[in-house]
Amino acid sequence: MVSILQTVDLCCERDDRVLVSGLNLDIEQGLIYQVEGPNGSGKTSLLRVLCGLSSRYTGSLTWRGQSVQQARSQFHAELLYLGHDSGVKAALSPRENLIWHAALKGLNGRSADEAIMAALEKVGLYGYEDSPCFALSAGQQRRVGLARLFLGCSRLWILDEPFTAIDKKGVAELEQWIEAYVQGGGTVILTTHHELTISQPVCRITLGDQ
Repeated sequence: MVSILQTVDLCCERDDRVLVSGLNLDIEQGLIYQVEGPNGSGKTSLLRVLCGLSSRYTGSLTWRGQSVQQARSQFHAELLYLGHDSGVKAALSPRENLIWHAALKGLNGRSADEAIMAALEKVGLYGYEDSPCFALSAGQQRRVGLARLFLGCSRLWILDEPFTAIDKKGVAELEQWIEAYVQGGGTVILTTHHELTISQPVCRITLGDQ
């Protein structure tokens, strides 16, 4: 396996409380990593550090052998982060919500619109592309966010509680998407209270007392 993301002696705090201390990770391509721990153990804080949204840490964080700071452009080009909120602006349509993300992935004009429509169809929102998101259910809004998984060529998905607000059918679909993604060489780091039922092995990253 090829290592893509590494931490050495990683420590992070929140509100003067140490959440993660001395964490050494070697994230390999083509695997699923599940961050586990009780509420308040720092799972979301760790994901925010790993994806570059938080700089409140000590130790080293490297992407493909370079510090994340030095490899920032390449790192963010290959990364997709989905937070536990849907990240959807309710006043905008699904299409409008995805336009900016498509642009970040280098898609513009007709190619962007075609990719957006294909992504929305993939997540079951064909026909809703121009409806305001406030008119959609919580599950449909979550699917708008999940459509970002199919825009661009990200090599690492970092997903914080991705199964939130989606129904049983949606859970099964998302598990299938994760499986197909890692089978194609992608890497997934996620947190979830959902019991995963997928065929690929899941590597556990345990935080706090169990």
